[in-house]
Amino acid sequence: MSEFQFVEDIIKAGLPDAEVMVEDMTGTRDHLAITVVSDQFKGKLLIEQHQMLMNLLKEELKARIHAVKLQTYTKEKYEQTKR
Repeated sequence: MSEFQFVEDIIKAGLPDAEVMVEDMTGTRDHLAITVVSDQFKGKLLIEQHQMLMNLLKEELKARIHAVKLQTYTKEKYEQTKR
């Protein structure tokens, strides 16, 4: 179980098909880089995708998480970035 399993669990509860990767950006465990791959982002603007995640994480942003850097992709777009 990863140190940030709680973040993955919250996101997957809202986006069941999501692949979630979480990294600690500063070593303080409260500045996180979060990458989410989900087909539920299809047809949505980037800001809408990020709002979806911010809404899911809003309680943690009040308590345990100070800052997030978000990257969101559909599965197709994510595969294109790996080429």
